[in-house]
Amino acid sequence: MRNSLPRWTDGVVLFDKPTGISSQKAVTIVKHACHADKAGHTGTLDPLATGLLAVCLGEATKYSQDLFNADKTYITTMMFGVKTDTGDAEGKTIEQVATSQEAFDPQNFAARLEQLTPQFMGNILQVPPMYSAIKRDGKPLYAYAREGEMFDLEPRHVRINHLTWLSVVWPVAVLEVSCSKGTYIRSLINDLGDALGCGAHMTALRRTQIGHINIALAQEELAIKTAPEILPVDALITHLPELIFNHDLAIRCKMGQRLLFKDVLTDAEISNWQQFDQPIKIYYSHKSSEQFMGLVELRDGVLHPKRLMATDRLENLLAQGGNTCQTSDTLELQNMTNPIH
Repeated sequence: MRNSLPRWTDGVVLFDKPTGISSQKAVTIVKHACHADKAGHTGTLDPLATGLLAVCLGEATKYSQDLFNADKTYITTMMFGVKTDTGDAEGKTIEQVATSQEAFDPQNFAARLEQLTPQFMGNILQVPPMYSAIKRDGKPLYAYAREGEMFDLEPRHVRINHLTWLSVVWPVAVLEVSCSKGTYIRSLINDLGDALGCGAHMTALRRTQIGHINIALAQEELAIKTAPEILPVDALITHLPELIFNHDLAIRCKMGQRLLFKDVLTDAEISNWQQFDQPIKIYYSHKSSEQFMGLVELRDGVLHPKRLMATDRLENLLAQGGNTCQTSDTLELQNMTNPIH
């Protein structure tokens, strides 16, 4: 007899991307391994770079933007004394700076880097590299650069949360960087080299964290191809608070109805949410399990559906508990936390 149960592949796979493949190639590897119809990632890694790439499958793609906007942490290796046209080891040498004997002393070199660090912390202006995917008139900058056409680019505001020197032995240094979305590590290294007076370029880059998700949870390529671990759709948004809906409220929400907060929470509970302006996760509770439904927003005392799972998913979910749900329209407030990023 044919199995009539719906089959979907919704969730998140954390890929420890190897060097040499693009982010899109990594997405394709995960998509095929998980037999998913739709897949995307939460932030590009260059082919030269390795590390954490969160690949969203099916309905999880709806919630990828939150992680795309998250702060990220990298460990990068750089070589001082040489500048390249791309800012990394794949480019052509455009400047090789002769340095004084003083700069070659390891202790002095490390001390000079530490002295420079504070001026690159916090909110700073950064000029993005020409060899980047930023578009101008619909064409990526790297395409212009490869044709020999260069532009004076406007600096952008980025935020550096912390810089930690892990190893400094002239002419190579290893740095851990926590930064905001839109930060170019190659530009940071270029600026460090210019400030030191000897130039520099990136030789390696590894992303170790995106928001609350760490590289320790990621799988390498072989493991993904043989036994991929698919995290639930809401794995990307664990930092948001949540509300638990019974069957009646879940039905109303699925239909796109707004819910008055005063009808589902006491005045004391509502007071905890007065200044809250982040999306709220909602779950359907059935037989001691809670299933993710999507996100709602609280505006002027009203819960508005913001981004829900697909209708076919919700209908299948609610059909499982239609006869066993509680009848009172109550909500349970859980895990009131501050966003991590």
